[in-house]
Amino acid sequence: MSAPGQAAPRLRRDADGLAVASFVLGLVGLLVMNLLLGPAAIVMALVALARSTERRGRAFLGLALGVADLVVLAFLVTGNGTVSWGFGG
Repeated sequence: MSAPGQAAPRLRRDADGLAVASFVLGLVGLLVMNLLLGPAAIVMALVALARSTERRGRAFLGLALGVADLVVLAFLVTGNGTVSWGFGG
């Protein structure tokens, strides 16, 4: 068992990792697999914020990018009726 003083730094470090992971997943989700990566980025950002991360900016960016992933997905589905997109004509 760990001492009570050691649990807080570990949770904070885990929360910082979640904040960075949400940012990265949200950023990658703008290009590929927005259906999966968008909600994952949102959940990770909310958990990181609930655990009082020191990287609040990254968590908020991950949250915003996760929402943007879902907005892009909504535009793609309404625009051409499919979840996929390409650069060709």
